This record gives sequence, structure tokens and C-alpha cells, in this order.
Amino acid sequence: MSDSEYKEILAAASAFAKEKLEAFDAGHDWSHTKRVLSLAGRIQEEEKAGDREVIALSAILHDIADTKFHKGSETDGGDMAYAFLTGKGLSPEKAAHVRMIINHLSFKNRMEENQVDSIEFRIVQDADRLDAMGAIGIARAFHYGGYKNRALYDPGIPPREYRSAEEYKKSDAPTLNHFYEKLFLLKDLMNTATGKRMAQERHDYMTAFVERFLREWEGLASPPHSGNDNKS
Repeated sequence: MSDSEYKEILAAASAFAKEKLEAFDAGHDWSHTKRVLSLAGRIQEEEKAGDREVIALSAILHDIADTKFHKGSETDGGDMAYAFLTGKGLSPEKAAHVRMIINHLSFKNRMEENQVDSIEFRIVQDADRLDAMGAIGIARAFHYGGYKNRALYDPGIPPREYRSAEEYKKSDAPTLNHFYEKLFLLKDLMNTATGKRMAQERHDYMTAFVERFLREWEGLASPPHSGNDNKS
């Protein structure tokens, strides 16, 4: 594929994704997709591996039918991407690769067998997971919790380990539990050396945030005001 053809299909895929993402929350919107695309490009460049077309198109189209907002099956997103891309002239082989990446990308799908084993998959998955971490990850977690009207935190509801993707999807636990149930686990699930390095900093930021959150929850974050701050 020439550079001009590549740019043309990227532009078309971006317009298609923007349209599909309009109904989603701010944590899964076009801005999220652009960050994943940028992160995937950075990882690919540092790893010096992978097919740029498959990586970019998978990143752009990965959330077009997220089941949190789209009533359908887990394979709808990949099927939609395949139909769109082949209709734009992408080879069926590459379009099928994109479809498989999209259909297996989600955190909850790690519990299933037959994961896609390709460097393109590993790069896009790392990029998507990185955007669920750090300051952006914190903001996205609490935004989605508010969107679903979930409690910020409830000491009486401990985090749990989910045995299946279906259990995970049905959870309505407080938002802070999400850090223990997913976000803190991502660091050790990264696929590439670049992803692992980038994840460590974001992981450390999240752990510091949660420690501070729990201290403030108990009213322990700051000492009482002494009233003697003025120097004579």
C-alpha cells in the first residue's frame, strides 16, 4: 500500500470511528482512540516491529462497538471493522488480522483461550492498557463510575477476583475497587518491553493516588490547622 493510499484509508477509518464513538462516554470517545493510536505508534517505533497499517487501523477502530455501550456480541466490533476495511480496499488478510485484534483486545477477554499471538496485537493491547493507567486512567475510571452511578468507595464491599468475562461485565462495584480488580494488574500484563517501561510510571502514579484517597477518606491526609502559621 502506498503512502497516499495508507493516509486515505486512515482518514476514512478515523471518520468512521468518530461517528461510531459519538454516543460513548468521555472515557471511550475519539480522544481515547487518538491517545491509543499515538501510544501504539510510539511502541511500534521503539520496538521496531509490526505492520503499521494493521496497528494503526486496529487502534483507530478498536472501540467502535464496545459492549459497554453497544448492545451486541463481543465480535460485532471486529466484524464491523472487517466489512468497512475490505470495502475500502484493504486486503482480506489484513482486515481479518484487524478483526481478530479488536475481538480479543479487551481486559476481560484475557480470561478466554485462543488469544491472538501477533506483535501487532501485543502493541495495540499495550497501548489500550496504558490509556487505562496513570492520570488519564484515574480520570477515566471515575468518569465511567459516575456515568454508571456507582459509589466512589465502600469499605464494606471488598475487591474481588472475577472468574469469567461474564462475571466481570456484570460487576457494579464501587469505582475504587476497579483499581484493585483491573488497573493495578495491568503493569504485569504488558506485552512489550516498551509497554512495560511506560506502564511502571503510570502504575506508581495510581498507587500513590489510591493511598492518598484512602487517607483522605479516613480524614488522615492533613494535620489539624494549628493557627500558628504567622511568624512574628
